[in-house]
Formats: sequence, structure tokens, C-alpha cells
Amino acid sequence: MRTAVFLYPWDVVGDPDAAARIADLGVRQVTLAAAYHSTRALTPRHPRHRIVTADHAAVLYEPDATRWSGRPLRPYPAGAWAPGDTYAEAADALQRAGIDVHSWVVLAHNSRLGTENPDIVVRNAYGDRYPWAPCIARPEVQEYLAALAAEAAVRPGARGTELESCGWYGLAHLHAHDKTGGVALGDAAQYLMSLCFCTTCRTGYTEHGADPDVLASAVRQCLKPLWSAGGGTSASGWPAVVELLGTGLAAATLGWRTGTARVLQELVLGAVRAAAAPGFQVLLHADPAPYRSGANPGVDPAHLLSIADGAVLPCSGGGAETVLPPFVPHREQGSVIAANFSVVAGMGGSPDTLVADARRAQTLGANELRLYHAGLASDADLRAVRESLRVLI
Repeated sequence: MRTAVFLYPWDVVGDPDAAARIADLGVRQVTLAAAYHSTRALTPRHPRHRIVTADHAAVLYEPDATRWSGRPLRPYPAGAWAPGDTYAEAADALQRAGIDVHSWVVLAHNSRLGTENPDIVVRNAYGDRYPWAPCIARPEVQEYLAALAAEAAVRPGARGTELESCGWYGLAHLHAHDKTGGVALGDAAQYLMSLCFCTTCRTGYTEHGADPDVLASAVRQCLKPLWSAGGGTSASGWPAVVELLGTGLAAATLGWRTGTARVLQELVLGAVRAAAAPGFQVLLHADPAPYRSGANPGVDPAHLLSIADGAVLPCSGGGAETVLPPFVPHREQGSVIAANFSVVAGMGGSPDTLVADARRAQTLGANELRLYHAGLASDADLRAVRESLRVLI
């Protein structure tokens, strides 16, 4: 199976040995961040630094001033952690080492954008805003994300792109000093806490037969026992959402959200296709449960594989068993179904089981591998990856 690893440009720029080290793993493709959210990242082998702090979501190249002139929403250039066109510098080094480069573009996850434009973000049933989560139902957000995708995905030399967060983002967020775990929420409660009640979404619920005030009240009533009991809930799956909200309200929310996500995905992919040369590969990070939100937003597998060249699916921790099979019946000629495994042991990954995990994923329908993340991994993790790929490739 074709295998790619994820990297940030700062893993490569300033480290003359980085590209050769990646090539030595046995991979011939890197998914390189071109637009990324704020983060604090370890660089365990870099000769100049050990920690990179990206203060805000940014593009890791110099945005085109003409493209963004007059637009109310626009991307932010990176600060000192990735000045200038670090994407191009890293891509050039990797390509000279014989490695294909695909861009990695994070879309609907941007805390600075939401903080500076509070009216565009997801607002929950209690009226709380989520500044990290632009509401993808809003026309100005859709326009911004399509323009961002077209620019960030089609960087010079990129042979394809992987689009992360191309759908709804919600409550779950790796926020600095996060303190939201006092009451455990299963994914049904996460869904309720992720429903948006901005003016656009309120209109959308109405169009799907649900009074938004009644819906918001129902959400609050469903969640009330969790706050008082304190123990939370592990209730998961769409049936659990239906049990909490009732059939009619649950259907209205899902109908609005899945339809909105489809509009965004088709708009974004259309913008990327228009900007790219023929043969440019476009993959989406996704989950086959349409109600889920986050970096791997829920999709209808049949729809996704009808508009994109494939999907990158979260398979760590046994996830392959549930996320891969729904895509297999809808594969078209040349469709990519990439199993994404974490290989950073310190972040819960399992590099030592990669051979078994990859073979199991292949039997379930995966035809490519993605490994997260070669820049964050320890030397021991990379040795395990190298040994595993020598067996697999």
C-alpha cells in the first residue's frame, strides 16, 4: 500500500537531514501542512529548536494579496514560527530527496478567525460561542473556506491535497489549558453540545420542520441531568441522539447539518479542481457517521467518493473496524481509502503494531496508509516505522 507521513514545514526547514531521514523510512509521499490551526509542537531532532509554538491558525506560505483584497474574511500569515513561504522551502527539500508532496489544509478550525469575527462561529443551545469553530452554514464562511482551499491546496509542486475539517466543527477541541472534562460526554451529548443556533442555523432548522426555540430548549433539557449528576454519560451512536431528542427533532438537525456539509464540500472541491491541473488528487479527512463533527467530520461515504478522489479515515485504537467498511461498497476506479494510524507512542499511538494494523486495514478495504506524525515521533517510534514499512512495502 502507498504510504504517506504527515509533517509540518518547521520539521524540515533548518534541518538539513530531515528530508533524507523521511526518505529512509521507506515512504515516497509526505502530506505537508500548508494551512494549519494553532498548536504547540515538539521537534525532537531539529538542530535549532525543540518546541514550536504556532500562536494562531495560519497559512504557511505568503497569501496572495490580490485574491484576498476586499474580502471580509482572510487567512493570517504565520509569525516567527514559519515566516515567509516555509511550505515551499520544506516541499523543495522533500522533492529533492525523491519524495512526492501533497498539501495538508485545515479548514473549519480557526480560533483567531472566530475570536475576531464572533458572529460567524458556532453558538450552542445555551448561547455560548465556540471561537475555534466557524459555522459552515454561513455564506461568508463557505466563501472563505472555498477560497482558502483553492489557494492553500494547490501550492507549487503539490501533486494533491488532503483537506481536514471540511465540515462541521463542534465542542471537542484540543484547546490550551482545556478544562471541559469535569463531566464526561459521550458522542451523543457531544453532538447536542455541538449543534449551532446562530441565525443561519435557526433558519435552517425551521426549513427542516423544527422550531429552533423548541429545539434549543429540548437540547438543554436533555443535557440537564448530566450537569446535576456529575458523572456524565458514555451514550454514543445516532440511536442515542434520537433517544435523547426524539425522532422529529433529531432528524431535523441531521437533515440540516448533512445538507449544509454537502454544500460546503462540493463548493470547496469545486474551487480546488478549478485551481488545479488535471490529475491533482483531492482527499478528505472524514468519518462515516454523518452526525460527527471535528477534524474528521461525518460524511455520507457514497457522496464523498462521488465528488472526491478518496478519504483519509481515523483508524487508530481499533477504529478501522468501524470506519473502513462503510466506504468499500462505494469505491470507484482509482478511489483512495487511506487508513490513518498514529505512530507517536507518547500521544497514544502504536508504532510497534503497525504491521498487524496495516494488514488488518487492508483486509477491511484500505488501499493506502497515512502515518501521524513523522515530525512529532521519537527516534524509537521512527525506527519501529522503518522496520514495519520494510515488511509491508
